[in-house]
Amino acid sequence: MEMVFNGVSRGLRGETRVPPDKSISHRAAILGAMAEGVTTASPFLRSGDCMSTLSCLRALGVGLELEGDTLRVEGKGVSAWREPEGWLDAGNSATTMRLLAGALSGIPIRCEIRGDASLSRRPMARIVEPLRAMGAEVEAVGEGNRPPLVIRGGGLKGIDYAMPVDSAQLKSALLLAGLQAEGETRVRGGKTSRDHTERMLALMGADIWFEEDAVAVRRSTLEGHEIRIPGDISSASFLLAAAALVPGSRLVLRDVGLNPTRAGFLSVLNSMGALVMESSYRETDNEPRGDLEAASAELAGVEVDGWRIPAMIDEVPLLAVLGCRAKGETVVRGAGELRVKESDRIAAICAELIRMGGRLEELEDGFVVHGPAKLVGARVDSHGDHRIAMALAVAALCAEGETVISGWECVDISFPGFAELLRTLI
Repeated sequence: MEMVFNGVSRGLRGETRVPPDKSISHRAAILGAMAEGVTTASPFLRSGDCMSTLSCLRALGVGLELEGDTLRVEGKGVSAWREPEGWLDAGNSATTMRLLAGALSGIPIRCEIRGDASLSRRPMARIVEPLRAMGAEVEAVGEGNRPPLVIRGGGLKGIDYAMPVDSAQLKSALLLAGLQAEGETRVRGGKTSRDHTERMLALMGADIWFEEDAVAVRRSTLEGHEIRIPGDISSASFLLAAAALVPGSRLVLRDVGLNPTRAGFLSVLNSMGALVMESSYRETDNEPRGDLEAASAELAGVEVDGWRIPAMIDEVPLLAVLGCRAKGETVVRGAGELRVKESDRIAAICAELIRMGGRLEELEDGFVVHGPAKLVGARVDSHGDHRIAMALAVAALCAEGETVISGWECVDISFPGFAELLRTLI
């Protein structure tokens, strides 16, 4: 599927909401299924990835229904999960595969989790090795420790584990396994990676505590809870970037999640000179949220590395777009994890922006953007990656002429209706 965008001269104007947070939606479904009692989550994100999670949970015998944007999970604890008749299909969702691997590691049933072609290229050794150390039988049977995953769980013992990569999915998998393990499970590192799992575990009554550079859990029974899900800040970032780039813009986004472990992009936007303001800050169900207002501004290049990368990992391709229009150099280092996302996001965004007239140099763990550059419309490729597709759409708005983006259907993974919403604001 192709989507066509034209450069615009007038600003983005209006007030809107973005889709519910994808990370929180996944976790509400999985933790609700592990809990005792009813969990309701609203508004739940009806995206491809989240539907994959619900499909897997249904195959495991979990009772749930999604009516409108409200998910209701009839939690009966993991002891009620049954061995599926076939394999579990995680689709494109690494979150589904890795978090379910952690949950299933404590249950004495055999499961195989598969994914699509993109997910089948994602590395899984990072979760296989520590889950095996806890006592589960876990194997990545694809070439090079890649999916499918085959799991036979049960008989877990807690471990003290230092994460080799700053990964929220790895941290979450070990914590979900730790809920079912004998003794304590301690995960060291990862304090700058998103912490939605820890927050939701605390909300649902887990025996969880925090140390200087670690989070730890003991065997716990979770209790069902009502969870109100804020707007997804990663989805909001594409609209904020468009407002910053297109002259004359003034845009208000209501009820967006403002979790500090996800807000690195807001910090970088401000460092570049963008006008982004927060208001109506509040905390609901252990998650901070508020409204964001953005306006167009002259941008300057920045250097981003270290702790800020995990807090904006999904928005790094978008930073390359901003760098194309900013004065001076924009440099990103320490983002090697982008090489093993839905696509090689470093290679993909550099190649496609160069097609549009951007001046970029690809680094092993990031890129250098020389700005400002005059962008021109071109035929570009999403690489089957929703973040790349939406970043290119933002670039198209400040390019001269028409841009055609192929593989647009992947956007439904996280932001169904993105193109239509964008056009209502122009």
